[in-house]
Amino acid sequence: MKKVALLATALAMVTGSAFAADMRVKALKAPPPPAFDPWDVAFGGAIMSDYVFRGITQSNHKPSVAAYFEPRYNVTKDLQLYVGVAGESISFPNRAAAEIDIYGGIRPTFGAFAFDIGVWGYLYPGGTCYFGGTGIDFAGVDHGAGCAEKALLNTNVIKKDLSFFEVYAKGTYTVNDNWSFGFTEYYTPSYLNSGAWGNYASVVGKYIAPPTIFGASGVGMYVSGEFGRQWLGTSDSFYGVLAFPNGIKYADYNTWNVGIGFTYKVATLDLRYSDTNLSKGDCNAFTSDFAARGNISASSGTYLTPINPSGVGSNWCGATGIAKLSFDLTAMSNLK
Repeated sequence: MKKVALLATALAMVTGSAFAADMRVKALKAPPPPAFDPWDVAFGGAIMSDYVFRGITQSNHKPSVAAYFEPRYNVTKDLQLYVGVAGESISFPNRAAAEIDIYGGIRPTFGAFAFDIGVWGYLYPGGTCYFGGTGIDFAGVDHGAGCAEKALLNTNVIKKDLSFFEVYAKGTYTVNDNWSFGFTEYYTPSYLNSGAWGNYASVVGKYIAPPTIFGASGVGMYVSGEFGRQWLGTSDSFYGVLAFPNGIKYADYNTWNVGIGFTYKVATLDLRYSDTNLSKGDCNAFTSDFAARGNISASSGTYLTPINPSGVGSNWCGATGIAKLSFDLTAMSNLK
């Protein structure tokens, strides 16, 4: 009986140990994956030495600040919907208070290909019409007492409201962790509310250096560039001249930029060179630059073009360097 009791005790101990082992295995079992959260928000800001858009300064070659807020909804990991609002400080001839951007679109991804398709609205509140004289253009259109009241010293004219919208499509092909290439395409039926259609297309490239390029500092580096072309139609009569009373055909132009950037956590410092092939005269006709100078003379005769009979020239479209410090965060990645 003693032997039987000892055998029963041993069996109970072995069984108990095995059961305990099973319990420990179950306790270490991996938890279920967290539920997919489709919502995210991106936001950020920047300060730059010059706000340049498609090769043309929007801030009279002065510093500018910017900020944006972009809610996002991820339908799947490869399909994102988004809307956004952004703002930039500017210095326009009509003295608009700021540029306010409202935009939205869809971002589908197919393997190494990522696309972005949407609509972008550019709003310029607080503007004033500068036309002068009687307010009547060369086509006989009366733009009202408000436009006749004020004039720019260099005889350029500018509308009160320059707001417009563009539809766009962008694509990026990521070759590997270091290289990516892409394209952009934007179209508007009335660029800067001028009455002239606009079409902008460009190719872009980017090289991201290996993350260990600066050791364990966490600082990253990239080099990127873009070459684009802006096609433009004919303005309405507001911008017409004696030779073209119903409107001027704006000059098409090429623009390019190349730069180097340094990243650390959510901060990016981008140093860039930008330029175009627009002449000073055609630049003045396109921008209505309030700071344009010069007259018809032997030294500045190059400013005189069929669409710029005043002879004044603008440097808003020339070569410039840009330093930009920006901060970009997403709620799901940076605020958890």
